Amino acid sequence: MPIKEFIDVLSLWALPAIILIILTVAIIKKVPVYEAFIEGAKEGAKVSFNIIPYLVAIIVAVSMLRASGAIDSLANLCSGILTKIHLPADVLPLAFVRSLSGSAAIGVFSDIVQHNDINSYTTKLSAIMMGCSETTFYVLTVYFGAVGIKKYRYALLTGISADIIGIIMSIVIARFFFM
Repeated sequence: MPIKEFIDVLSLWALPAIILIILTVAIIKKVPVYEAFIEGAKEGAKVSFNIIPYLVAIIVAVSMLRASGAIDSLANLCSGILTKIHLPADVLPLAFVRSLSGSAAIGVFSDIVQHNDINSYTTKLSAIMMGCSETTFYVLTVYFGAVGIKKYRYALLTGISADIIGIIMSIVIARFFFM
């Protein structure tokens, strides 16, 4: 069986297999599955309610940055340097917003796709960048806020470092494959 077909079959059956294994182990250990599920759902609802202020804060901050044009102004300001490293100015807003919010990054990515050809270097670089970075500030704000962690200095440093490396590697990968 070729590797592609194997991966297709594996990805099709992975989730049902995991669920079946969890249910089997729970039955063997005599865990009340339905009751445990209900307790988890109650806890999830409480966490969801607790993170609403954090979600509102990050959405407002990202919306203010996009609406004010601050990100676009920075992209125009840095356009000379960006050309030297083969980073189109259209992609810079995505590089900044991706760390803040996934939905804002999807919005920026949609704008890039609408204004560029689907097969353009800019669109391909943007797609790679979407996959090479994480919504660091969103994760820190929402998830750490939900569990009450106030000191996340090292997590912030690690997340920003990973985002920067992801952006650099997306440029390297796009240049290698598409230039």
